[in-house]
Amino acid sequence: MDKIRNFCIIAHIDHGKSTLADRLLEITGTVAKRDMKAQLLDTMELEREKGITIKLQPARMKWKDHELNLIDTPGHVDFSYEVSRSLEAVEGAILVVDASQGIQAQTLANVYMAIEAGLHIIPVMNKIDLPAAEPDRVAQEIGNLLGVDPLSVGKISAKTGEGVDDLLDRIIRDVPEPTYEEGPTRALIFDSIYDGYRGVILYVRVVSGTISTNSEITLMQSKSDSLALEVGHLSPARVEDPEIGPGQIGFITTNIKSVQFARVGDTVTLTEDQATSPLPGYKKVQPLIFASFYTISQEDYPKLKDSLEKLSLNDASLSYTSENSAALGFGVRIGFLGLLHLEIIKERLEREFDIELIVTSPSVSYEVMLTNGSTNKIEQASDLPDEALILSIAEPWVRGEIVTPSEFIGPVLSLIIEARGRQTKLEYFDQSRAVIGFEAPLAEIITDFYDALKSQSSGFASLTYEWDRYEVGDLVKVDILLGGEKVDSLGAIIARSKSEVYGRDLCARLKQLIPRQNFEIAVQAAIGAKFIARENISAVRKDVTAKLYGGDISRKKKLLQKQKKGKARMKQIGKVSVPSSVFMDLIKKA
Repeated sequence: MDKIRNFCIIAHIDHGKSTLADRLLEITGTVAKRDMKAQLLDTMELEREKGITIKLQPARMKWKDHELNLIDTPGHVDFSYEVSRSLEAVEGAILVVDASQGIQAQTLANVYMAIEAGLHIIPVMNKIDLPAAEPDRVAQEIGNLLGVDPLSVGKISAKTGEGVDDLLDRIIRDVPEPTYEEGPTRALIFDSIYDGYRGVILYVRVVSGTISTNSEITLMQSKSDSLALEVGHLSPARVEDPEIGPGQIGFITTNIKSVQFARVGDTVTLTEDQATSPLPGYKKVQPLIFASFYTISQEDYPKLKDSLEKLSLNDASLSYTSENSAALGFGVRIGFLGLLHLEIIKERLEREFDIELIVTSPSVSYEVMLTNGSTNKIEQASDLPDEALILSIAEPWVRGEIVTPSEFIGPVLSLIIEARGRQTKLEYFDQSRAVIGFEAPLAEIITDFYDALKSQSSGFASLTYEWDRYEVGDLVKVDILLGGEKVDSLGAIIARSKSEVYGRDLCARLKQLIPRQNFEIAVQAAIGAKFIARENISAVRKDVTAKLYGGDISRKKKLLQKQKKGKARMKQIGKVSVPSSVFMDLIKKA
């Protein structure tokens, strides 16, 4: 136990966290130099393409007779739940800060999580070899944030390996050894993967007791029994051991074939000598945004559901329910932690499971208070009850922080106000950089807020946010009517102050997308019985006088009059045909 050190690496995105993990594995000899490659622990093709870490990844190293268990974590705000799971499995955290960029928004968020988890934090400045590096300024920022001497902040270059040896020694010296618990075997599942040939493979942190190969194990929350076919550690490939013991991080290959019985946060114990109480596990994650996924071919719908079940095994933040659309057929409604999370899941489904998808525009959930005193939670405008039954509608608000250079404070504050938000604090790291605290409706943040922030700050500002509460707002349902008939799948819940602009914009886009029919179509946006926008799609016109050569003009007028009456009659009884391609184009251009 006194020779074991468990730690994770936390950082803002693109501060060199994965590169540092590479150097640690190389310098400790865990991975031979000939086998090294950039972002070694980022095993997914998608991670390498985007240059970001999506999934946490453990690895065991040896350094000066000590066993070091590393967990590499994601840096993007959408994957902060992955970070929180890693923090529960370790005693220390290496905080990596770019020596040229300094502290960013996600740096703050990760520090708060590490402090809350009671971890020992080792701060280091990375990229000190860059010409733009400002080690003295950044060290002072880190010192002010953590309340430590700026001289104690480590200086490294993960790319060249400078200072990494000293960091390894500091991990052994400063990170506390794991605490030992008496009693029956208990191990926390902090991650898992599904192997089509072997079954479910659990990544665990053993808290007490030992788990050996061929042990009979029980998952306490799901109450499912299994056999530990293999146990061992990751270096970073799976290496089989006779057993894994207290304080160690390792894997268990099980014979569980159904993913619903092995969930992240569950406790593994021995079947013969079971623990009486499970480990605390993880708090249930709150999805922030929702979107519907439909398959291009309805034959792929069962495949979509099966694929989502496998993905949700190691992504505990993923929740979904089945739904049906008149325009797009059967699909699933999925909850996500943010837009990048949505994009990653879509890419994984298309690449790993070969499914062609249609994805609707993301939305948020609302709490609707009814006149009878009950409260309904809805995720789509079509689920909204009759207006006469609604007392109030509450929308989700987030609490966040923006780190920005001082010269962009004015534009950033204007952006927050434009998003119906409120500034809650303004603090300065130094004369050149500030932290702006704010709260705002989530619906405004998930649209184009991030892009607008980058534009207003010339790319220098960074953003982090988390769900805070539901707050009653002046919200209305904007309905879209085609030829006088309401189209449920095009309705939306919008702030009243922005409803007219939204209605006009959507009507104009629909006019361009919907193919012309044999009769004129009115495209209208309405709030209840009040119309707020209208566009007309003109009818397809046939030249009925083309066959007439010469003759009296009255003959032509008679034919045109007859056509006019026919179109008027068709307008009364005709149905507007909206192909599914219109919905796809509307989603793509949203």
